[in-house]
Amino acid sequence: MNYRIDNLQYCKWSREIFEINNKAGLNAVHVTLVYHEDYDELQQRIQEWNKHFEENKDLIFLGNNYNDITKAKEENKTAIFFGFQNCSPIEDDINLVEKVHELGCRFMQLTYNNQSLLATGCYENVDGGVTNFGKEVIKEMNRVGLVIDMSHSAEKSTFDAIEISEKPIAITHANPSFWHNAIRNKSTDLLKTLAQSGGMIGLSLYPHHLKDGTNCNLESFCEMTAKTAELIGVKNIGIGSDLCLKQPDAVVEWMRNGTWAKKKNFGEGSKNKPGFPEQPDWFKDARGFKNLEIGLKKIGFNHGEVEGILGNNWYNFYKNI
Repeated sequence: MNYRIDNLQYCKWSREIFEINNKAGLNAVHVTLVYHEDYDELQQRIQEWNKHFEENKDLIFLGNNYNDITKAKEENKTAIFFGFQNCSPIEDDINLVEKVHELGCRFMQLTYNNQSLLATGCYENVDGGVTNFGKEVIKEMNRVGLVIDMSHSAEKSTFDAIEISEKPIAITHANPSFWHNAIRNKSTDLLKTLAQSGGMIGLSLYPHHLKDGTNCNLESFCEMTAKTAELIGVKNIGIGSDLCLKQPDAVVEWMRNGTWAKKKNFGEGSKNKPGFPEQPDWFKDARGFKNLEIGLKKIGFNHGEVEGILGNNWYNFYKNI
């Protein structure tokens, strides 16, 4: 059985988007539940999702493990897996790791760009690595079945997380820096270490992570995928599109600034282009998975490799959560 999995989306959720994901054949989507919210605010996000599940039960349901991906395929639905792009919901209490897992969270980033209580984000000037608290949290995440996600973390912190974790970690949405040297993209050495440990990278379709941004072409993306496969192995590669469909620009401003800054931070954008960038025309939404399938086959991947990149590799990763 073959699967289609997008291992990161943060859209302005609506029935329209659930229908798009369904038409794209997505059997599972890892969705961002929080960025800077604390544990109490997390409850509000979960209530919002419970309403989505109730109103769209013919299209989506909450996923808990890999068996739900198979269930979703059999029922022509999409299993939704919760994730955090920051560790803020656990605050400074290690006991909340198990609590958030019980609430349905399956992925948690140790940082979102900046220094956290657990590790260093990629926008900090000094990377002190995983903190003492971070080491304890990683052990607890391993115990309860919560995946360590280092997509927005700095390099030393990510190497540390790979070494400390007894289970494979994930970089759910990023690209190799050899292709596009964005702050958020990852070095070849790091990706090799990630793969050697059994970890996964979800290749991102977010324009700030793409060579030539919005003007990136499908062939270039697929060539990058092929080179990445040569370096780290095709079984360690999936898709984490980082789609932010229908989100207003105020949301990206909040993502970058949270409640910690008064001076406006433009992140990967700029003063002249502060908002969400436009998607490439070949990946406007999840229906672009079909273009990826065509492009990957054209570049030389065989059928099994294409199916792996577009979903089966993530499915196998989920088996070990």
